[in-house]
Amino acid sequence: MAYDNACKYLSETYPSQFAGWILGQVPPSVEVLKTELSIEPIRADYLTFLRTRERILHLEFEVDVDEEPPLPLRMLDYWMRLHRRYRVPVTQALILLKETPAAKRLKDTFRVENTRHRYQIIRMWEQDPEPLLQNPALLPLASLCRTDAPERLLSQVAQELAKIKTPAQRGQITACSTILAGLRFDKNSIRQLFREDIMRESVIYQDILEQGVQQGLQQGQQQALKTSILDALDARFGSVPAEVAPKLEGLTPEQLQGLLRQAVLCGTLDAFIRQLG
Repeated sequence: MAYDNACKYLSETYPSQFAGWILGQVPPSVEVLKTELSIEPIRADYLTFLRTRERILHLEFEVDVDEEPPLPLRMLDYWMRLHRRYRVPVTQALILLKETPAAKRLKDTFRVENTRHRYQIIRMWEQDPEPLLQNPALLPLASLCRTDAPERLLSQVAQELAKIKTPAQRGQITACSTILAGLRFDKNSIRQLFREDIMRESVIYQDILEQGVQQGLQQGQQQALKTSILDALDARFGSVPAEVAPKLEGLTPEQLQGLLRQAVLCGTLDAFIRQLG
């Protein structure tokens, strides 16, 4: 999922800032650890393991908490594997990105008979946005924070993005901000405030595009690519004319792959439709 990639990119690119946010102070040094753990390999494709001099910091970002195995059991499993491998204290933070009934009910403790394991839960909708607005590394999460005026908060995020001087960093942070804001705001609000041309060349933006292409090809499903094309057009332009979907029928995966890139990069919807012929 796109938010997985955005959160993983941010926490691995700015590990000291995330460690400082969770631990309350920035450690002297932070090392990003590989995301596969024995005994049975677990590929942690949306987890971040950060090693300071004294402990491991395990971050997990979640939207859907109703998964199997249950999140509390998964947190215990990760703790055991990390502690067994590194033999240092492990601090775990489960960062819930979207307010849902299940997310509000989720407990911060795993209990079965005599076994008890506790971890930290950070519910973004309960957090003060000010510290995140002041830190570019955490800025994309700010739009998910506590507020009585969501649209004004989103505008503040856009204003802070404009202050980032380095174009490459501004593009990356803008792309992540756009992705995470989509968990709370409608597409039109996001498009009005975040300039797509700034983020279009960002690594994270291209990575998400490439993953969509590869998923469609690997699964051998032309439908996956067609859906990705229509979703990209809808996200960028708000609607998709009825004649577009039928024109995608019968195209090869290679043709659909090219059209997916066009759907992401084209300047206007009319320009894309002209590509269809």
